[in-house]
Amino acid sequence: MFKYIIIFFTILSQVGCSPMNKTNQSIKAPVAKKVPFYHQEHGNKRYDPYHWLRDDKRKDPEIIDYLNQENRYTDAVLKEQEPLIDELYKEMVARLPQKEVSVPYKIDEYWYYSRFDEGKEYSIYARKFKSKDAPEQIMVDMNERAKDKSYFASNYQAISPNHKILAFSEDVTGRRKYTLRFKNLESGKYYDDVIENTTGSIVWALDNKTFFYTKKHPTTLLPYRVYRHELGSTEKDALVYEESDDTFYTSVSATTSKKYIIISLTSTLSSEMLILDASNPKGEFKLFLPREKDHEYSLEELNDEFYVLTNWQAQNFRIMKTDLAHSLDKSRWKEVIAHDDSTLIYDMQALKNKLAIEQRSNGIRHIKLYNYKNKSSKKIKADEESFTMYLDYNPDQNSDVIRYSYVSMTTPFTVYDYDMNSAEKTLMKRDEVVGGYDDKQFKSQRITVTARDGTHVPVSLVYKESDTPLSKRPILIYAYGSYGHSVDPTFSYARLSLLDRDFIYAIAHIRGSQAKGRAWYEDGKLLKKQNTFNDYVDVTKGLIAQGFGDKDKVFGMGGSAGGLLMGAVVNMNAELYKGIIAAVPFVDVISTMLDETIPLTTGEFDEWGNPKIKKYYDYMLSYSPYDQVTAKDYPNMLITTGLHDSQVQYWEPAKWLAKLRDVKTDDNILIMRTNMDAGHGGASGRFQAYKETAEEYGFILKLLNEH
Repeated sequence: MFKYIIIFFTILSQVGCSPMNKTNQSIKAPVAKKVPFYHQEHGNKRYDPYHWLRDDKRKDPEIIDYLNQENRYTDAVLKEQEPLIDELYKEMVARLPQKEVSVPYKIDEYWYYSRFDEGKEYSIYARKFKSKDAPEQIMVDMNERAKDKSYFASNYQAISPNHKILAFSEDVTGRRKYTLRFKNLESGKYYDDVIENTTGSIVWALDNKTFFYTKKHPTTLLPYRVYRHELGSTEKDALVYEESDDTFYTSVSATTSKKYIIISLTSTLSSEMLILDASNPKGEFKLFLPREKDHEYSLEELNDEFYVLTNWQAQNFRIMKTDLAHSLDKSRWKEVIAHDDSTLIYDMQALKNKLAIEQRSNGIRHIKLYNYKNKSSKKIKADEESFTMYLDYNPDQNSDVIRYSYVSMTTPFTVYDYDMNSAEKTLMKRDEVVGGYDDKQFKSQRITVTARDGTHVPVSLVYKESDTPLSKRPILIYAYGSYGHSVDPTFSYARLSLLDRDFIYAIAHIRGSQAKGRAWYEDGKLLKKQNTFNDYVDVTKGLIAQGFGDKDKVFGMGGSAGGLLMGAVVNMNAELYKGIIAAVPFVDVISTMLDETIPLTTGEFDEWGNPKIKKYYDYMLSYSPYDQVTAKDYPNMLITTGLHDSQVQYWEPAKWLAKLRDVKTDDNILIMRTNMDAGHGGASGRFQAYKETAEEYGFILKLLNEH
């Protein structure tokens, strides 16, 4: 265990002058007070004068006042940009259809869908009986539920097997602590049953009254308990499972057939599944296969046979098959899809005649169909070189038609129904771009950049065709590069506002993602994390060298762990970037990873390392953005955070901003926007989120116009 050495000496809070920004010499930035505070670990003392900015209850008036001062300063710095920011916002929302309806899906005799009404921020969930032309029944209007709330989100809705009861979740703080509510769709009345502090998801048993849900730990917010509840019962909910290892996350789901309920226990590198017959909700969950070090697996069931997506002796995963009688013995499993060094398997859906597989090869996410009978496989074809395919919701396993989504950087999100026998696809919906959109005016490319160690890093690019040479254009480079999460090339309504202003937009598929398979992820985590940062810097240099972007008009952007990336990069090579947007950035790496009371910390030791072990501490300290801030020039920077963020606590970016402002040697802009009503995802609502994006783009354009 480490200990804190605290010196009880307080310097009075003050608002003074930091280096003034170039556009308005009269604007003075807030200066956070310093309260000497030291962390001590492994014989090393870390000075942390802004530690006082942490308030777990988020009620300290001095801290709230400081965050509000920073917001007012941001308002002042961007004052002259308000007309442009408003223009950008109006552009973005004008492209959205005011009314929109999802593609209905059929369960039994009901067609379910969601829609937006004109000017409304939230979804309306509805259904029709037997025919798509039947009268509409509104199940729940989230606009009504969100009324008079500064923040609102619903992450899950679940219909009972007899289609009479709707369960749904609500979060009104942005902390991702969801309350479960239940509505009788025949009477229209809400049940008295209200369950708080959940993950939001539930799974119905087949008796139409019993369901299972997951509770979060009150301190760490980790999902760790599964309960059984009987609707209308006054009895205490039964605890059916509690996870004691705080590096594992607990969730509950149902198989597509609804015959089985699964408790999933997952860490970064290990999995375990427990299974219950959904017709026997008071029965005992049975172990499918116990957790093993470095073994990850997930399940799909068809006719009581279980398809297992597993990395057992298969780094990029393979698919095997077993039944419950032999699930505990991997040697009895039968291989269905063999491991492929060049192809990473993400997901699968089992239908009666074919197994649909979502996978990635050559960096492109696509779908392959496997025929059970003749063991042949074929990919669903695409018309573009760079694209992304996702398996959609397919509740009917007896169908020969599979639904999938398709998108690229120039093609809006599209839903197809694909006949697996004839290979014919039917366009069900393509997102509308109001006001007209001609994809032929835009060009998307996929190139590679050679990193300093010889590794070839893929980059996705999009830009509008114009007379401006590519080498003279501003460029925004986005990346993430952690947790194996790959940022796929997709379409953006908001991004068009930059492309229309001659920007090049680039996605750097750096190590730490799984863009080139599992090995790509392994090569960008733990004691190889520096590869992630090096790749981003090398992509920046490589793009300019290949003629993409003006070297004096380069902007970087990343959020959460991508915000950590931004923090590391500006410490390494600040001179490359005119401006940086660091959204909800994870920048106080050592302090957070040493504090196991903070949500997500323990579950991420396999990603970053455990700093209680000296080799990880030393390595993490070498790149931790907050710890590595030095007296030097930094780019213009906009930092964003949410007061109620449960993923990256608000005090990380707040401390980072304060330290940067104190020691940096330039007069570039440094501002922070704190959403006082939201969490990690920013503002709620369909349109409100675009206000934050408009401000970010307005900041970038300010730098182009005035610097």
